[in-house]
Amino acid sequence: MALRVTVYVFYGLAQIVLLFPRLSRLQCDSRVQAWAGGILKRLKIDLALVGTPAPNGPMLMVSNHVSWLDIVALHAICPCRFVAKADVARWPVLGTMASGAGTLYVKRESRSDAKRTLHRMAQALRDGDILAVFPEGTTGDGSSVLPFHPSLLQAAIDTGAPVQPVALKIVENHSGRFSQAVTYMGDESLLGSLWRTFRARDLRVVVEFGAPQLNEGRGRHAWAHDLRREIAAMREA
Repeated sequence: MALRVTVYVFYGLAQIVLLFPRLSRLQCDSRVQAWAGGILKRLKIDLALVGTPAPNGPMLMVSNHVSWLDIVALHAICPCRFVAKADVARWPVLGTMASGAGTLYVKRESRSDAKRTLHRMAQALRDGDILAVFPEGTTGDGSSVLPFHPSLLQAAIDTGAPVQPVALKIVENHSGRFSQAVTYMGDESLLGSLWRTFRARDLRVVVEFGAPQLNEGRGRHAWAHDLRREIAAMREA
């Protein structure tokens, strides 16, 4: 399996480097979506969709975060651009692929860079993009939803764009219980997480989309609290 997945990853990289500069954004999105579905198939991980993802933007998707696999699953379902920490851009191979898929990067330790990223997010929403963020700011073990950092919601508040809550969970197919087989936390290396994913069996990624919602006068802290509570409830349903 590892060899098949590795070859497919470099196939995707070749598309980004050689083809994407000559393709439209719509064509790039289509290829990213097909590639992400292909990765899940080669990993033998099922994908279950609950609810209805936004067909188009502007939309800010807000999701809990368990693993790098979350990004693949969301790309396989709908065209979207992620907002990620700047370190991702420096990942070998995967960083190039993330950039090619239109990822926006933020240096969390830099207040000026965070403001710059918010301006870019707001412009992307005005342009009609679907953006995806993980406001926990890090990955968890999948057993609960960590507190949300509200700052990234400011772009939706500033532009009046709706937010769609998304609940992600990775479960065992046969039992439906939460699985930690593909988590990626703390000091664990990406290679270590990838290797455990290659060895995992009988897994399913469940992605549930809630109803899009507008700010309705809430501050970003209150909105973040409401979204976290809704996503936690969706995961437990």
